Amino acid sequence: MHLTQLGGVEIRPAEHIKAKPCAEAEVMSPLLFASFSFFRNDVIRSTVSTSGGLAIILVLLAHQKMEVCQTPSSTGVLKHRPLTFLRIFRGLICLVVYILTAFMFLVYFGPVAALLLRFFSIHYSRKATSFLFGLWLALWPFLFEKINKTKVIFSGETVPAKERVLLISNHRTEVDWMYLWDLALRKGCLGYIKYVLKSSLMKLPVFGWGFHVLEFISVERKWELDEPIMRQMLSTFTSLQDPLWLAVFPEGTDYTEQKCARSQKFAADNGLPVLKNVLLPKTRGFHACLEILRGSLDAVYDVTIAYKHQCPFFLDNVFGVDPSEVHIHVRRIPVEQIPASENETAAWLVDRFRLKDQLLSDFASQGQFPKRGTEGELSTAKCLVKFAVVIILTAIFTFLTFFSSVWFKVYVGLSCASLASSTFLNFRPVPILGSVKTLLSRNKSL
Repeated sequence: MHLTQLGGVEIRPAEHIKAKPCAEAEVMSPLLFASFSFFRNDVIRSTVSTSGGLAIILVLLAHQKMEVCQTPSSTGVLKHRPLTFLRIFRGLICLVVYILTAFMFLVYFGPVAALLLRFFSIHYSRKATSFLFGLWLALWPFLFEKINKTKVIFSGETVPAKERVLLISNHRTEVDWMYLWDLALRKGCLGYIKYVLKSSLMKLPVFGWGFHVLEFISVERKWELDEPIMRQMLSTFTSLQDPLWLAVFPEGTDYTEQKCARSQKFAADNGLPVLKNVLLPKTRGFHACLEILRGSLDAVYDVTIAYKHQCPFFLDNVFGVDPSEVHIHVRRIPVEQIPASENETAAWLVDRFRLKDQLLSDFASQGQFPKRGTEGELSTAKCLVKFAVVIILTAIFTFLTFFSSVWFKVYVGLSCASLASSTFLNFRPVPILGSVKTLLSRNKSL
């Protein structure tokens, strides 16, 4: 079998690896899905009761999860920190704050930065979107490293700031993608990071709007349908003016023992490397990204993520019970060193995952990756300044929405409608000046 037949660009596994029952858990936890339903029927009405109704929902879910967090995991290892009432309370407050700030930033900044400004300039639209929503995304590394006191240890190579890169990473658990924010924040590219994700996630109220505003690439998990859509989206990322961090998880799903066993059987049956710590990567989506973006990329970052002493889930991060340490190994590969043909690219990617598998085996025996300490700690002062800016802006927007002129309520309603419709229709404006020039050039040619 050709390596390029291993799968497409979908977040879920191909035929040789079955998906887990809760498909959305790959990117969002069940806790967030419960909170999303809170916004489903009437966004503005729900926002009024965010601090009350949402808190009740989260308390019930936390109570339901408490016993799980206090008992040993499936590996028999206790959580790193006990789940106390203080941790539950703090985690719920953080979630309420994060969801409310996300909503206010989207409805007040989203239509202006990502829609109206884009009619005049895609570059400045992305610049504004990156700056504004980068402030909100920075809340998550602040939660992980400063509030939860999780150690994020970088190793491998020190990579330059603000490069245009394609990231390939292993997928140990449902929160891997969130820890890439810690690296992007240190490199000044937090607002420019993008992911490939399942199209159904774009339908989530509020957060689906955010995915659309940040230009995440949605796929249907059918290569015949996804290829033209993905190529069209990738073609809009080729401008050298705009920083780009495009993150791809070639395994297509998070790692479990059951999936690994199926992946190993598939590899043995088809003469491919039998891997223990990662799944066989799918190669067609990676090749499409590399093929279209090659001329505008500086490098590919080969990222390997490992956890001490067990892999965390979303609720572990929220309540700060796990992980104790996150180890992120980065290798920078100049794009010129990666072969161009599809079969050679596929073989290269499989070989990278073979090396990644060995790296994880060494981590399991040694407790660390080689060449650690390539990145410093986040600045507490800078984190607090960004947090304060987000909170102050959210407080102002909340006051304007509920205690000021009725026109602000009208604006919020129109903003919600525009974000929902543009996300549903996958609409992104084209600059007016560019459209006029294209039309005139066509008329001249006729």
